[in-house]
Amino acid sequence: MTMNKHVIFWSITVGLGGLLFGMDVAVISGAELAIQQLWQLDSFTHGLAIAAALYGTVIGAALGGIPADLFGRKKTLFWIGLSFFISSIGAAIAPDVNLFMLFRFLGGLGIGASSVVAPIYISEIAPAKHRGKLVISFQLNIVLGILIAYVSNYFIQGMENDWRIMLGVVSLPSLLFSVLILLTPETPQFLLLKRNDLAGARKVLELADPNPEETIERIQNNAKQSKEKERLFSGKFVWPLTLAFLFAFFNQMSGINAIIYYAPRIYELTGLGKESALLSTAGIGIANLLFTLLGWYLIDRVGRRILMYIGSIGYIVTLSLIAYAFYTESYTFVPVYIFAFIASHAIGQGSVIWVFISEIFPNSVRASGMAWGSLTHWVFAALVANFFPLFTESYGGTLIFGFFAMMMVAQLAYVTFMMPETKGANLEDIEKQVIMH
Repeated sequence: MTMNKHVIFWSITVGLGGLLFGMDVAVISGAELAIQQLWQLDSFTHGLAIAAALYGTVIGAALGGIPADLFGRKKTLFWIGLSFFISSIGAAIAPDVNLFMLFRFLGGLGIGASSVVAPIYISEIAPAKHRGKLVISFQLNIVLGILIAYVSNYFIQGMENDWRIMLGVVSLPSLLFSVLILLTPETPQFLLLKRNDLAGARKVLELADPNPEETIERIQNNAKQSKEKERLFSGKFVWPLTLAFLFAFFNQMSGINAIIYYAPRIYELTGLGKESALLSTAGIGIANLLFTLLGWYLIDRVGRRILMYIGSIGYIVTLSLIAYAFYTESYTFVPVYIFAFIASHAIGQGSVIWVFISEIFPNSVRASGMAWGSLTHWVFAALVANFFPLFTESYGGTLIFGFFAMMMVAQLAYVTFMMPETKGANLEDIEKQVIMH
């Protein structure tokens, strides 16, 4: 069964939200040292300035499901694009650290909301057989955004006010995203279940689905079985809530955001000069992209759990080697270990997280369930980004990377004993599998 051209266009367009997300997250790595020097920030304030976007992300993730359910997935995505645009211009021209943090916080709201709404949109519009691949298009765009930010930082460095230009670059794709969103339809699930718009849902499905009437019937029957308004935080959903929480928690306990945000700093700690550090950081972006593409190819073929096994074992080995390098102060192979760490992340957690969390919650609570998983992810991302410089200063690389390695042993146990396989099943069947656990 080949993928429908309309579904591909809609998924790619919505996936571009991930490009903005990736650029916004990574562009700061080229600016963080300049910001610290310009405004004479101590370690804590510096960490706070860098993590400001992530604190916004926490709130965006917590609340992103609300406008998605009230106004629709499409309208919410349009406003997310505009928030990225305003934030990137504002942060680029900020005259002081407080305004800088305010605009970065606004961009964070967009990141958090997009990490909830974009995967929901794609999982609802995509056929079961290709859902993993299409939801990963969001992650693929995040990775592409990170790479574009790293490469653009490398070329911009050395210009006057280079860090301001680095931050301002994000405004261009933000505007394009908002325009393209106007060309996408609302999802059939939203139209049927929230707007009671059968004609609208049928119109979308006739473009996207080989069996529109069958899909309408399945969505309606599933909704009838849970007529009363369901609350996410009830006994019925304890298992998907636990699965989503742990998945997102382990994502950040790998140290991925510490490495994405502070890669040039980590390289400089190991003795590489600033220019080499920025170039090696672009190498991280390339490794990330290549292995996410491999995950994209494999996720609907081998399933979610196999990718998580590969990623977990890769994490444990690479983090242990990085910790050992700091212990022996022998840094020759650290760039290689970091590339291998990024590859492990990209093929495992990076490829699977948004797919898995968008699949395991029922239609009735999917937006709020996705918000819960995303919120967990961003709370821990903010804490790691905020405290990593402080902890590095206080405890050194050995202890920190050793801790991340131990956390990944715990993730391996989670994948082995708790994580269900969701490959190839339609959303309504996954609901029965997870809820009846």
